[in-house]
Amino acid sequence: MLIISFSRIASDARVLKQVRLLSEKFDVRTCGHGPRPEGVSEHVEIPEECQAWVKDARWLLLRQYKRVYWTNAAVREARARLTGRCFDVVLANDVEAVPLALALRPRGGVHADLHEYAPGMHSELPRWRWFVAPYYRWLCRTYVTRASSTTTVGPMIAARYAQEFGIDAGVVLNATPFVDLAVGEVGRPIRLVHSGNAMVSRGLMSVVQAVEASTADVTLDLYLMPNEPEHLAELKRRVAGSERVRVLDPVPYAQLVERLNEYDVGIHVLPSINENNRWALPNKLFDYVQARLAVLVGPSPEMAAIVRERGLGAVTEGFTAQDLTTVLDGLASDEVMEWKRSSASAARDLSAEAATAPWLTAIQRIAASAETADDVR
Repeated sequence: MLIISFSRIASDARVLKQVRLLSEKFDVRTCGHGPRPEGVSEHVEIPEECQAWVKDARWLLLRQYKRVYWTNAAVREARARLTGRCFDVVLANDVEAVPLALALRPRGGVHADLHEYAPGMHSELPRWRWFVAPYYRWLCRTYVTRASSTTTVGPMIAARYAQEFGIDAGVVLNATPFVDLAVGEVGRPIRLVHSGNAMVSRGLMSVVQAVEASTADVTLDLYLMPNEPEHLAELKRRVAGSERVRVLDPVPYAQLVERLNEYDVGIHVLPSINENNRWALPNKLFDYVQARLAVLVGPSPEMAAIVRERGLGAVTEGFTAQDLTTVLDGLASDEVMEWKRSSASAARDLSAEAATAPWLTAIQRIAASAETADDVR
């Protein structure tokens, strides 16, 4: 089988879960950027300079969507390297990999894993809503509906795909592999942590402001990827000299959960500036659970539901710095300890091992179709 992802697969947490899960039962090949991931028999590398997100604005404005897609540098390079190859199953990661996967005509079929609600990725931007979102809707209507099966990252996004396109998507949470860790004692001060991308849309400046304004005895460490270097530099300037907040270099994903285990509370108050932020159910929530941390989130429906149902922590009233400060001011060590223990109790249920069964079921069904097709021939 082939897994296609227009990402650096060796460091893409969701795709790596697919590789690890499926390589136990299938001969897995991958196609994407960067080096060969562990566990695959072959990797077809797409040059870094060829990126799927780069669109030809001329064809996009003219709504010549077929030309937008097939003239894209990443698609063109991948197609050239894969044409003529035979596969039983192709797993296409995200919307933009689906047309290519279908064009390869695998014997059994294509499984589409949709990482977000594609038309809503940057819905806060007018130019996105007017010019780019219609293109992604076209991809969904024209190609994703032809996949043999589909999954996505959360129940509400699955419901949106069903409502708008009639796509019956299963759900595979962005859960973290189970790690057997102890629950650490709550520190003095209480140690807050956030890990992720340094992006303006993540609202990290408000988190810093909230911690600095709090009357609670807390500290905050931010482990940030340099996605937006200017914003990362701005955050570093903002916390320079702070006795409470530090901006630290990112930790390799394989080491992240153990590093997070040194803290008490994982924070992710994600402003609801676009549709995907609103329905987000990200890796970091599950990283915090595996690290046996209390969890503090904003009122994002999907994250808030898990935190409340499992008793993992607290949900702020809104997304402002003041909303977060209000919760921080009320933190008590004994309550934080209860939340950390709740994370420990939920760790197996909210692990990748528990979440990824729909992938295996879907791929096995498609593989069986490939065997039937061979028998007919």
